[in-house]
Amino acid sequence: MTNNDMLFPHTAAHKAKGDWNPVWDKLAELDAEFLEAYLAFRSVPHREGPLPQKYKELIMIAINAATTHLYAPGVRRHMQNALKAGATQEEIFEAIQLTTVMGIHACNLAVPILIEEVEAMNKANNGS
Repeated sequence: MTNNDMLFPHTAAHKAKGDWNPVWDKLAELDAEFLEAYLAFRSVPHREGPLPQKYKELIMIAINAATTHLYAPGVRRHMQNALKAGATQEEIFEAIQLTTVMGIHACNLAVPILIEEVEAMNKANNGS
């Protein structure tokens, strides 16, 4: 563990978990303490609470795909995490469908990413 990891444990944990937004690298350069405080706040519901990880990831997909957010890198990252946590393509698609009550743009953004991520997971599982 580096000195930086000891000073910023939430930052290190997010990187180690693979739940890292590349934009946060620049934010860390500008104000590492602010980023650490944000990640500490953000991580509370991810490490505590009764919901299984799969459901947390489905909710995060919906938030990132929602018309008010439309953040493709977050959609992709949380789809990958959801698939790893055992979510099915059908479950992820239903989360996207539920998000469309805010606007069909959730499908426009998230469905192509879903197809790519399921294909990538299938290739990885089949060794090709």
